[in-house]
Amino acid sequence: MKIDSLAENLFFTTVRVDTRAPNGSGGSGTAFLFAHKIADDKHVAFVVTNKHVVDGMQSGSLTFHQKRDEQLALGMGFRIDIGDWAESWFGHPSPDVDIAITPFPPLEQHVNSQNNVELFYRVITSDMIPTPAQLDDLDAIESVTFIGYPNGVWDRKNLLPVARRGTTASPIAVDFENSPRFLVDASVFGGSSGSPVFVLNQGIYSDKRGNSTIGSRVLFVGVIAAVFFRTHLNQIVTVPIPTQAVPMARQQEMIDLGIVFKARTIVETIDAFLRMRGGA
Repeated sequence: MKIDSLAENLFFTTVRVDTRAPNGSGGSGTAFLFAHKIADDKHVAFVVTNKHVVDGMQSGSLTFHQKRDEQLALGMGFRIDIGDWAESWFGHPSPDVDIAITPFPPLEQHVNSQNNVELFYRVITSDMIPTPAQLDDLDAIESVTFIGYPNGVWDRKNLLPVARRGTTASPIAVDFENSPRFLVDASVFGGSSGSPVFVLNQGIYSDKRGNSTIGSRVLFVGVIAAVFFRTHLNQIVTVPIPTQAVPMARQQEMIDLGIVFKARTIVETIDAFLRMRGGA
């Protein structure tokens, strides 16, 4: 598979997450690679997911693609098992922001040195986050694309994630309920936790003022974290997207509204991590 287009590259930003709870039950989720620019010539790279994907889990693993002769070896994966799973992650300082990170370079170095394996991946960078001017150009309703492993579904032969689409259900530029979140109108299932969300336009796109541009763009706008449910009492509640494959109670009904934490919360988490480490 030759990786040329914007969409093709996005498929290789994600990493499959598999977890094991203390009671032995398995779960799945999504993580992705993100690099934050901290100087003109320096980036720091992290694996990003949700706090609820890692908290309380006894162990976990990340599955990557392998590289051969500087090219993708499609279907050849490498699974990194992490015993001290929950302790390996650093969460956003606010308990209400469901974002967790772990440094990527030590993982890659371990794989290279101990297993003589090269990993193939693509990285979402902080310059893909919309600038204030780009946010101002986005309309209240935009098409969004998110990539991950809903209900653990993936291409087992080629180790590829699944791409899904929806629309924004609240304006990206506005903090929903005064929190760094926005809503998407999309079917979001267990395993989608931690999925990166993009505004992806190819060919031609327009801003909210009707000005059209010929070309393509990709903006990284956030991370899937939770969904709305309707309970048997006809109440609408939000819950983190479950990572364990358990049947949903009949009294609960998904209403196809997902909660996305904005991309800036990842930068905030990285900045807090670097401050804790003394800028290392």
